[in-house]
Amino acid sequence: MKSRNLHTWDLSIDQAKGLQRDLASGVSVVSEDLNPEYVAGVDISAPDASGVARGAAVVMAYPGLVIMDYCVTRARVSFPYVPGLLSFREAPLVIQALEGLSIDPDLILVDGQGLAHPRRFGLACHIGLLMDVPTIGCAKSRLCGAYSTPGEERGSYSDLTDGEEVIGAVLRTKLRTTPIFVSVGHRIDLETAIRYTLGCGGGYRVPEPTRHAHLAAGGRPMAPSDQEQRAEKLGLI
Repeated sequence: MKSRNLHTWDLSIDQAKGLQRDLASGVSVVSEDLNPEYVAGVDISAPDASGVARGAAVVMAYPGLVIMDYCVTRARVSFPYVPGLLSFREAPLVIQALEGLSIDPDLILVDGQGLAHPRRFGLACHIGLLMDVPTIGCAKSRLCGAYSTPGEERGSYSDLTDGEEVIGAVLRTKLRTTPIFVSVGHRIDLETAIRYTLGCGGGYRVPEPTRHAHLAAGGRPMAPSDQEQRAEKLGLI
């Protein structure tokens, strides 16, 4: 798959914030006829002492959640750590990993925010626009917004709001486990994003695609053949 060249990455902090505001208008919150055959998860590692990090993209068959392909890339992270601007640190590595896949995903789950962002343009929105693929933000912590605690059952959720605006959902993905923060990235509505996030669950707090992307970025990828053998034992395929 190939990304769109929408902007340069050589930006100041103020320029990056302005670009987020400009690009946010291009985010679509409408689902198309989404029936994914392949779902990808993406994540990056923390930079090492020399500033080099790994970016990972893992493609899984849906709904069986068997790993079909993955790509891990390495590059120096140059943009400073600024809350709300993490996509300018992480997106270049994620894009490289996505472009290195041999299977194009129909849906991308991102370990980060989508619209649940002060400027309504988190990493999932950035990736979604650049790749022009339906994208969901599945963050482990809140960046902004208010919410009430959802029920303890898996699938329970409450609205994440900023003033009168619903910017995401606080979703319980496992019984009595800390919820995650789901928001629209691009070309999907919130209800559908919640449904596919739950559909990608494998018994852990985070969805399987982003969980495996996290492992791959940390240097611990599971080979597709190993995952297929595991899936056969579990009766998934």
